[in-house]
Amino acid sequence: MRNILVPVDGSDSSVRAVKAAIQAMKELGDTKLHIITVHPPIVSGNVKRFFSAEAINDYYQDEGRNALLPAKTVLDEAGISYEDSVQVGPVAPTIAKYAKDHGCDLIIMGTRGLGSVTGMVLGSIATKVLSLVDIPVTLVK
Repeated sequence: MRNILVPVDGSDSSVRAVKAAIQAMKELGDTKLHIITVHPPIVSGNVKRFFSAEAINDYYQDEGRNALLPAKTVLDEAGISYEDSVQVGPVAPTIAKYAKDHGCDLIIMGTRGLGSVTGMVLGSIATKVLSLVDIPVTLVK
C-alpha cells in the first residue's frame, strides 16, 4: 500500500492538490491518503503569559479544523477515505517529519507563485519541503 501526504492550508491551491491526489489514487491503486495542516507555534512569551496551554492548543485545533475543512469536503464528496491531522511546529520540517513517520511515498502539495512572475517561483514552504524529503513531491499550481 502506498501512502500519499497532502499538506493543506485551506487555500484554493491546496484544494487543487487534494483533487490531484484523488486522481493519483485512482492511477496508483492501493493507496492511503493523509491530509494534514501545520500551524506554526506561537512563540511570543506574552501570549503564553495570558493564555493557558490548553487555550492555545484549542486555538491550534480550531484553526487546523478550519484549514482542513475545504479538503475534507472535496474528499467526502468524492467518497475517498483519509486520515487527517492538525500538527503544530515549523511548517516545512513538520511536513517532512510527518511524511517520514507515516511512511509516505509521495507528497502532493499546492504552491502559489510570488510577485509578477506567478508560477515561475515556488512558495517558500514548498521549496523547503523539497529540500527536506527524499521522496517525490508533486507541486500543484
